[in-house]
Amino acid sequence: MKPLAERMRPTRLEDVVGQRHLLAEGKPLERALTRGQLSSCLLWGPPGTGKTTLARLMAQYLDAHFVGLSAVSAGVKEIRQVAQEASKRQQQHIQQSVGTLLFLDEVHRFNKAQQDILLPFVEDGTLLLVGATTENPSFEVNSALRSRLQLFVLQPLDEIALDSLLTRALTHPDGIHGLELSSDARDMLIAWAGGDGRRMLGALEAISQSSQSGYSSQPQRSQPQQSQPQPSPHPISEPQLIDAETVQTVLGKGALAFDKGGEHFYNLISALHKSIRGCHPDAALYWLARMLGAGADPLYVARRLVRVASEDVGLADPNALRLAIAAKESVTFLGQPEGDLALAQLTVYLAVAPKSNAIYRAWSAALADAERYRDAEVPLNIRNAPTALMKNLDYGKGYSYYFDDPEGSFKQPYFPDGLSAQYYNANGEGWEVKVKARLEEFAKLRKD
Repeated sequence: MKPLAERMRPTRLEDVVGQRHLLAEGKPLERALTRGQLSSCLLWGPPGTGKTTLARLMAQYLDAHFVGLSAVSAGVKEIRQVAQEASKRQQQHIQQSVGTLLFLDEVHRFNKAQQDILLPFVEDGTLLLVGATTENPSFEVNSALRSRLQLFVLQPLDEIALDSLLTRALTHPDGIHGLELSSDARDMLIAWAGGDGRRMLGALEAISQSSQSGYSSQPQRSQPQQSQPQPSPHPISEPQLIDAETVQTVLGKGALAFDKGGEHFYNLISALHKSIRGCHPDAALYWLARMLGAGADPLYVARRLVRVASEDVGLADPNALRLAIAAKESVTFLGQPEGDLALAQLTVYLAVAPKSNAIYRAWSAALADAERYRDAEVPLNIRNAPTALMKNLDYGKGYSYYFDDPEGSFKQPYFPDGLSAQYYNANGEGWEVKVKARLEEFAKLRKD
């Protein structure tokens, strides 16, 4: 029998859980699929968020021949072979225009030369490429290939999506029958999944296998002979109730504190973040241990701590962000449990570091003005003037180069006409004491 996650793979777009920012009516991917106008694209998102499912549905909606490869095991030879077969298929079905959709999972595993092999086949339409990656394509996919692919960003499945997926697995004809999960058990399983639908279904399958209920394919209890009604295809016994303690027993340490009191994943990460912000290293270490002990993805924790370094420490200690990136790299390089120590080191550093949310506030304010004044013109003096025509139009005219004319540099306009703002205000902790003094000096020079 196929794994539960494979049996639960949606065959219709409306059955896909999550990703409503892409798949709701009128959203980019839904519109492209229903109109049959999809171009080669890149699906970027965490594991278990539906990348493979979406690729299969794309082929189905476009009536294209689906070929799935993984960059972990495939290479240039396999890509060329798929392209040759796609070209033959186009020639044989020239009237029907049967295309070939190549789903290349883990596309970031290809090196630059391997990625370049894809370019001509994408360019001439031999292949409709759908790449999938869990890594940031800005760093892992070369610019030549990236420029030819439309990017769709997938988000981790939220609690509502995971709950819907869990319900379907317990009620679908090809799902698991004979089990009923208590409210706490559902909460624990959903939190343990960490936004990964495949992980949650795998855990549910393990729980089913460890129970005595089994699957719908189990033989029924013998029943007295009777003409009516017809026997049910599923067992007719009462479903077995699975509680949180059973889930924790089956999943082991990974189900640990997500938690008997009903505390969810996002409550734990919130507790970690706020303990660091409140300069309490001991509490922060406790919440970090709770999360990692409960099976949280260490890279997720590392990403959140990188965010803390920018949001809550900022320029009060510029080294915080450097250490956060180093800790993230340590986790990637060492794995668990060795990499956990780097996260503990970072957690203590961030908790005791001076705090400033000045960058966070400044960025939020700048984003708001960028939206409000989205069509404001760049002042002529700071425009780029690489051609004679642009110079004749006064692009760059009157620009004062700081190193030649500091006084003029301070006096010239940098904001668009009609806009003047001060977004960044140094709070005065740590290194920002020096920054604050320098900003006051700048302000005086501009005023003078």
